[in-house]
Amino acid sequence: MSSGFWQPDENVGSAELQNGPFYRPDFLDAVKSAITALDQDLYNLSRDIHEHPETRFEERHAHDVLTAFMEKQGFQVTRKYLLETAWVAKYSRGSGGRVLGVNSEMDALPGIGHACGHNMIAISGVAVACGVKAALDKFDISGTVVLLGTPGEEGGAGKAILLERGAYEGLDACLMCHPAPGPPFSASLSSCLARQRIDVEFHGHTAHAALSPWEGQNALDAAVLAYTNISVLRQQLKPTHRVHGIFEGRDWTPNIIPDYAKMIWYVRAPTRPEVDVAVKRIKACFEGAALATGCRAQIDMGNGTFELRQNKALSDEFADVFSKTSGPIDFEYGIAHASTDFGNVTYALPAIHPSFAIPTSGGNHTTAFTDAAATKEAHKACLSISQALAATGLRLLTDDGFFDKVLTI
Repeated sequence: MSSGFWQPDENVGSAELQNGPFYRPDFLDAVKSAITALDQDLYNLSRDIHEHPETRFEERHAHDVLTAFMEKQGFQVTRKYLLETAWVAKYSRGSGGRVLGVNSEMDALPGIGHACGHNMIAISGVAVACGVKAALDKFDISGTVVLLGTPGEEGGAGKAILLERGAYEGLDACLMCHPAPGPPFSASLSSCLARQRIDVEFHGHTAHAALSPWEGQNALDAAVLAYTNISVLRQQLKPTHRVHGIFEGRDWTPNIIPDYAKMIWYVRAPTRPEVDVAVKRIKACFEGAALATGCRAQIDMGNGTFELRQNKALSDEFADVFSKTSGPIDFEYGIAHASTDFGNVTYALPAIHPSFAIPTSGGNHTTAFTDAAATKEAHKACLSISQALAATGLRLLTDDGFFDKVLTI
């Protein structure tokens, strides 16, 4: 990680803030008051989810505790919304008005728990929704806030599924955030990499590995050769591209020629068209390996995600509020070299997905980040960005001219 990134137990003092006015500071005051009142409850909720890690589409505990919490805050909750572990919580005031969407992720990673900090993304969505609700009530604003609990981000593209099933219909914009390494107190408005999952199964023929290996067609050899082909191909891929994969087997033993091997690959690039070009070259690596070993390759295109398309008007408003109340803004860190299914959402409606820095000695998807995601310092950073997002959402709900800009730039 960069030497300028926020480290645990580092004495960083306080954030340097920009001077100047921003839209309706009284809205932000109402948001802060509501979120501060929930601070300990939100931290307890975050720790509860952190201590009960659940992988993609298995987030039953998180689903239950989050929906119960939102009901207590006066939201209308629908459980098991379009997916078994998805949910939606809505609050409306007055008649008419615009509709603000917010997302809460919940899933953890296999083996290493909440190493991407989705426990904080879960409670950030809750904080934003509750902050907006408080301002709607205090200032008698007509509008609606909709919080979607979105499962299966880690490899499952849950938001893409929900998008296809209509979960985002009727939203005028959608907001969420994500923790990552970065400079102290900072937020990042970087994009991310588009991604395509590819599953390839090699089918061969068994044989005794010592007595008559010539009778076999070695599916594991095909997979190893495919891996090598891709390793060689990387020299001709752009430095901004990422290709990485794993092996899976079935009934493997040293004295039998394997008749089956599976590989799961992710192909990433800065834009979706670049991913599509790279995928064609990766598929050729599989086909060549199958041809060389006499095996059959079954190639299945899995879920795909788009790069983040940060809405400029929403980004500018968020940056204005955050830089004057919380900390610096950058456009290069965050999850710039990772991927998210929220990218698909940003192509369907106006949306932003800033990242926020937390003190950590390791990057996302490390055990160090798992530990960092449970700290009070990370929680404080999470609530800080949640306040700025809520203020941004309130401008969308109340400023017609701003909403016009959101739709046009």
